[in-house]
Formats: sequence, structure tokens, C-alpha cells
Amino acid sequence: MNVEEVRAYCILKKGITEEFPFDEHTLVFKVLGKMFALLPLERLPPQINLKCNPELSLKLREKYDGDIAPGFHMNKKHWNTILIERISPSLLKELIDHSYNLVVSKLTKKQQTELAKLKE
Repeated sequence: MNVEEVRAYCILKKGITEEFPFDEHTLVFKVLGKMFALLPLERLPPQINLKCNPELSLKLREKYDGDIAPGFHMNKKHWNTILIERISPSLLKELIDHSYNLVVSKLTKKQQTELAKLKE
């Protein structure tokens, strides 16, 4: 996948906004105001930061050493930096889904109800 394909996949999800809260080069995807993905648009090689369950993070970092690493400028326990062109598109989509679902699971019941009412 390339950066445009990653963006296209992320914005398909319910309740998504995209913005540049940090600088004009780092696109942030949020679900109801909570970050689940950061996509530095000018970083080479292309990469994405995604939220991840800490136990899964350790397994992924071991299995994909160098391609999945602790989150660059993020909480190293809960975020991974993934080189998007070095892992399979199917794995990348799984990890984006995992990050999104992890953030959704931490939303309040009211926010989860609001999200469920949104059209896809």
C-alpha cells in the first residue's frame, strides 16, 4: 500500500475526521476526536503510527523486526511505527482496524451509541 491507499482505507471508517494538529506534514485520523492513526506525509520510507494492544505490540515488533517498531514520538507501550511498504496490505489493514477498534472500545457508552448511529 502507499500513503494514498492508507488514507483512503482509514477514512472509510465510521466517525472519522482527519486533521493536521501538529504540523502541516502529519495527517492524524481520529474517531470521535480520539487519535487512532498518524500518517507523516513526507517521511521516507512511508510509515504510519497505530495504536496497539501492548502484548500484541511486542509480538509484532519481534516478528517484523525493523518493519514494526515502537511508536516514533509516541508512547512506546501503546503505539507502533509501521513501514507501510514493507508489510503486506492485508496485515496493514488488520493493524489499522485493530487501532480503530481499540480506540472505539475506550469511548464512553454515549460516544459508542453515537458512533453506531452514524452511516458508513
